Amino acid sequence: LLGLVGGVMCLEFKHHSNTEMAQYLVSVNQTYPDITHLYSIGQSVLGEELWVLALGKDIHQHVELRPSVKYVGNMHGNEVVGREMLLHLIEMYVTGYSSNKTIQQFLNTTVVHIMPTMNPDGYNISIPELCNGTIGRYNAANYDLNRNFPELIHGRMTDPIAEETQAIIDWLPQYNFVLSANLHGGALLANYPYDLYLDPLAGPGSGPSICPDDDTFKFLSLTYSKSTAHMAATNGTDDKTQAINFCDTSESFTDGITNGAEWYPVAGGMQDYNYIKHGIFELTLEIACCKFPAASTLETYWKDNRDALFNYLTAVHMGVKGIIKDENNNPVEGAELKIKGRESRPFNSFKHGEYYRLLLPGNYTIQVTATNTYKAAAEDIVIEEGSVTRQDITLVPVKSTSGATTTISYSVLTLLLMVLNQHIL
Repeated sequence: LLGLVGGVMCLEFKHHSNTEMAQYLVSVNQTYPDITHLYSIGQSVLGEELWVLALGKDIHQHVELRPSVKYVGNMHGNEVVGREMLLHLIEMYVTGYSSNKTIQQFLNTTVVHIMPTMNPDGYNISIPELCNGTIGRYNAANYDLNRNFPELIHGRMTDPIAEETQAIIDWLPQYNFVLSANLHGGALLANYPYDLYLDPLAGPGSGPSICPDDDTFKFLSLTYSKSTAHMAATNGTDDKTQAINFCDTSESFTDGITNGAEWYPVAGGMQDYNYIKHGIFELTLEIACCKFPAASTLETYWKDNRDALFNYLTAVHMGVKGIIKDENNNPVEGAELKIKGRESRPFNSFKHGEYYRLLLPGNYTIQVTATNTYKAAAEDIVIEEGSVTRQDITLVPVKSTSGATTTISYSVLTLLLMVLNQHIL
């Protein structure tokens, strides 16, 4: 499973079983306890743990305004390349932390959460080297996990929530997630929201379904696609890894990116749920046209996607971040924030009053409200390229109207009494 080269772990390029994957994660955590934290967010239908490895400096401490990012792999059990890529990404992070200044700087300022498999039950029944088909795609209860999240655009019912889906739903509000991607196979492209049309009567072929942060999502998608070897270069038509090209060459995606609904509409998808419910910027990354390729191809897939997997997450350090607080410097959790012109997708401050929003360079206005206790606030901000702007916002309490009226009435009564006293004297 895992060897040591000069005291450094060396992960084999092979398909790791669920047991081998868990053993690897435990080994990494034991070897690098200062920068890793291993935890489970729940169990699959058949009782497999849904493991997550978190990586970062001072991993067990809260560090002010340090954002969290995440990758989720193997959502469809027979789409396995992402699962292996995430294991090798973990290896790159932990072995490079002490010697690579870029990796070190990133993990010093970010917490990375990596879930190699969301669907371990489906993986167990998938067929190696079967590039197409759906055997293993669904969970053990026969649900497609990427059609299983609450549909928040129209509020339509999806299937009963699966155990794995519920585990993700419960996980998201526990951390200050800002940027995310889920990794798939069967195509070669970066897919961004919305996955579903806002018009309930719109169907396939109705064009893109544009969200308020369309510009940012396109930037993020291009960050990934242009950092790969072939996604952008071939417009998503050939990953150049198999002897036979399993990509659908009848479809071409400029620079290897697409709006989700424009490709095909999906209700109950995970990326729309992340964005609408929690303001998390999530992409669906299709990174291999063959769903379960031969193990001999995994090293090539890693070389093709290594830079993209790293570069994409570094984009979390753009836009604006800050702390919402009251006049006494107490953090305000749960304040609602909106970017002027993008009001249809508000977001909230996290624990410790922290907020984050990914924005491209430009001038923006942040609008903040927090219950009826505080006055609404607005701040103009400037986003510069290559950095994140910090903008803390102090909320001022709303003064009681009834109290003000009482004070005025009392003052008038006092003046009348003074006048009467003068006449008596």
